Amino acid sequence: MKADRENRPLLQLLGINKAFPGVQALKKVDFELRPGEVHVLVGENGAGKSTLMKVIAGAHTKDSGRILIDGQEQRQWGPRVSRSKGVAMVYQEFTLVPFRSVAENIFLGREKLKTRVFLDKVKMYREASDQLVSIGIDLDVRLPVMDLGVGEQQMVEIAKALALNGRILVLDEPTSALTVPEIELLFQVIRRLRSKGVGIIYISHRMEEIAQIGDRVTVLRDGEYIGTRNVSEVQLDQIVVMMVGREINNLFSRSFCEPGDVALRVKGLRDGRRLKDVSLEVRHGEVVGLAGLIGSGRTELARAVFGLDTLLSGSIELFGKSVAKSNPPGSLALGVGLLPEDRKRDGLFPILPLKHNVSICSLRSMFRSGFINPKVEQSLAKEYIDKLQIQPSDIERQVKYLSGGNQQKVVIAKWLAVGPKVLIFDEPTRGIDVGAKTEIHCLMNQLVNAGHAILMISSELPEILGMSDRIYVMYEGRIVAEYPQGTGAELIMRSAMGFN
Repeated sequence: MKADRENRPLLQLLGINKAFPGVQALKKVDFELRPGEVHVLVGENGAGKSTLMKVIAGAHTKDSGRILIDGQEQRQWGPRVSRSKGVAMVYQEFTLVPFRSVAENIFLGREKLKTRVFLDKVKMYREASDQLVSIGIDLDVRLPVMDLGVGEQQMVEIAKALALNGRILVLDEPTSALTVPEIELLFQVIRRLRSKGVGIIYISHRMEEIAQIGDRVTVLRDGEYIGTRNVSEVQLDQIVVMMVGREINNLFSRSFCEPGDVALRVKGLRDGRRLKDVSLEVRHGEVVGLAGLIGSGRTELARAVFGLDTLLSGSIELFGKSVAKSNPPGSLALGVGLLPEDRKRDGLFPILPLKHNVSICSLRSMFRSGFINPKVEQSLAKEYIDKLQIQPSDIERQVKYLSGGNQQKVVIAKWLAVGPKVLIFDEPTRGIDVGAKTEIHCLMNQLVNAGHAILMISSELPEILGMSDRIYVMYEGRIVAEYPQGTGAELIMRSAMGFN
């Protein structure tokens, strides 16, 4: 009997259906989580992963199907019941209060009280510290969360979730903003929790993580359950085929050719904060990769070149001519486009329709007698929706309802519509599925073959290695190395960690 209880699934979802107006998000989806396993959930953007997790958390009510906990069907299911049964969610975007302490965040909404009015901070500090130690983390629980690194904040989120007696832990893209050492620390914590019998649902777009941390993997496609495999018995390319419904023969679609003249040259850039004497150049017809750990200054460099941040010293040249003072309107006029790191915050107007997002940088060409010509705007939007195969193609659809990959295509379309010759891509494939990644890589290849110059910032080494003609590496605000195409990952990582 004891063995049966130990092997009984913690969680079972059977035939789950969920529809929204005009969309069948989930279609008879099955899923199972066992005690002490890491079950990886993968699928393209829009495959239904987030909807399924919200059903598990009780945030969405299923239309039909069955939910079982420890083999018992749950007739009533919602956020409160979900939490009481041990379901704990750690979202991609943290839900911490920055100015409150680690302990206060862990016990947020469940504060320990001495009286009805006063907090028992000593007890909160002790129990919060115990909770962190239980997952192998030594952290001062009195520190405000705003003083922690991203990786440490991730640990606080996990401790906060487990403090609710979590037995079923859902991690949504947990490594998307972590450095390599922070990822390894996270994996150590996951292995420790697994050994304690916690069941972990792990959602990720990074295919290499499946083999590193997963026991089983389940694939969703277009809201449907495709299959479950033991990680030890399946190849990554088989998982990709299950995800996209087709084979992807070449993830990094580059045809390298002889680059042209220098399109962008920066010399000695300093901003008084992060950048310290940065110099590099990008030629027509090449992708230049910019590698480095989070906080090394890569995004600050992109923002400075585009004119979003003020420089203290240094020079920027475009097409052989010096730029007196860089600013976004001037950069746009000179033929520079910036695909920002955070597309939702800095690259899109989520509540506006597709047509407005595509045309937003091209409005000057659409004015007729003081008004925007709607026919011209619609024609422009349709042209780039077709070119980039943005789905769905309804120009009136709000961008917030598109998948991550299609949202990224909209940002690219916005810049291509104004015809830039220099494109700065900051994390162009972060948080998007393998099929959309391939499409964006193919587009980059087409752009450089047409003579564009691309500076690509990426935290994914396979992307840097597969797409770059040359690679610069940043460390603590400086360019510390430049490598040719074909350089090994170990050498680049050593430079990124300051071991030059």
